[in-house]
Amino acid sequence: MRFWTETRLDERYGMTLSFYYLKPDSMIKKINQEQVRPGMYVHKLECAWLDHPFARNHFKINDLADIRKLRESRVKGIYIDTEKGVDVDAGQTEAVKSDSAREGSVVAATPQTDTAPAVSVAEERGRAEVVKDEAGRVISDIMSDIRLGKQVDAERVSPVVEQMVGSIFRNQDALLGLSRIRQMDRYTFEHSVSVSVLLIAFAKALGLSESVLHEIGIGGILHDIGKMRVPDKILNKPGRLTDQEFSVMREHVNFSRNLLGGAATIPESALQVAMQHHERMDGSGYPGKLTGDEISLYGKMSAIVDIYDAITSDRVYHKGQPPSLVLRRLVEWSGAHVDSALVQHFIQCVGIYPVGSLVALESGRLAIVVAASEQDLLTPTVNVIYDTLKRRFLTPRVLDLANLPEGSQERILYAVPPEKYGIRVEVFLD
Repeated sequence: MRFWTETRLDERYGMTLSFYYLKPDSMIKKINQEQVRPGMYVHKLECAWLDHPFARNHFKINDLADIRKLRESRVKGIYIDTEKGVDVDAGQTEAVKSDSAREGSVVAATPQTDTAPAVSVAEERGRAEVVKDEAGRVISDIMSDIRLGKQVDAERVSPVVEQMVGSIFRNQDALLGLSRIRQMDRYTFEHSVSVSVLLIAFAKALGLSESVLHEIGIGGILHDIGKMRVPDKILNKPGRLTDQEFSVMREHVNFSRNLLGGAATIPESALQVAMQHHERMDGSGYPGKLTGDEISLYGKMSAIVDIYDAITSDRVYHKGQPPSLVLRRLVEWSGAHVDSALVQHFIQCVGIYPVGSLVALESGRLAIVVAASEQDLLTPTVNVIYDTLKRRFLTPRVLDLANLPEGSQERILYAVPPEKYGIRVEVFLD
């Protein structure tokens, strides 16, 4: 018998829980890459999550293409589950299931949503634009009211968040792509909308209920509401804040608590988003200096999303960084600042090259990511638009990197700042 560990995100306690259970050795086997064959079920890969190209750590080997990806990756060892797939010595015969094996695997990994989008990205784009614009107007109006000393009208937020949830369920790539298109002078408003969109998509990927998606979506759009009580000269300062100015800025979380605490319709989960998005796992965050499991699940999620969106955005005092680089930094900060397991799930949710990213291809062409791949984070669908060798725009052509024509070796090399080539990403997202 062997001990295995699974991690479950427990909604009741708002924390990541680890479960240890026994599974017969005959069910879990370590094999080398040469022994991999179609029909096997991968239980665990010995490597960092970003060192393999698969969207999940648990998956079935479907065909020779999957085998090729494994052999080209930096995987050190492969564990297979013979209860769920072909055994290394069983040819094409499925492993026999036993009652003891079923009892041993009662703890499932974090649920993933495997259902295909209800509509295409192109079909959802128009509705997503309307939803994004409406969300921006709502939070802008609410923040303006707070500047004038009025109370938070939380009832105005719920309908637009409901529309955001609907758009995410139809096809999340449309709204996620649009949320990356920003105007620097509207950062506070647009950051709030983007955090809400990302939190909804993140919660959906974790398999949380639709009611939770709605509640933390409200928390996301209102999470920085307290910044309206911070003086403009500090909020919009183009340079580095002094220690005294940063102390004032940190108070925006307490301002948010005071503003939202008086609104009877704000769910507790939404308050956790607003109050804990600056808390850090090692206790270095604020305002409560909470550590580890003192931070709720929604607080941990919002910390990851807030960091990601803030660093990828252009602001008055810094240039936004490519999402792929920020995701790597989140991995580096895992454990000390952000929850490690949740970071991995977040990367699975948004992809290494999120929708709206401009990427360089091996052929010397540039392309914009227009849809994520459900199977492989490194092979999204892209819109090829520019030839860097001839320095000219091309007639846009959609290319699914996960299903290339026979003989094609096209692949993504790295992300590219759109301004380097004067490219407006939004023009080509369709």
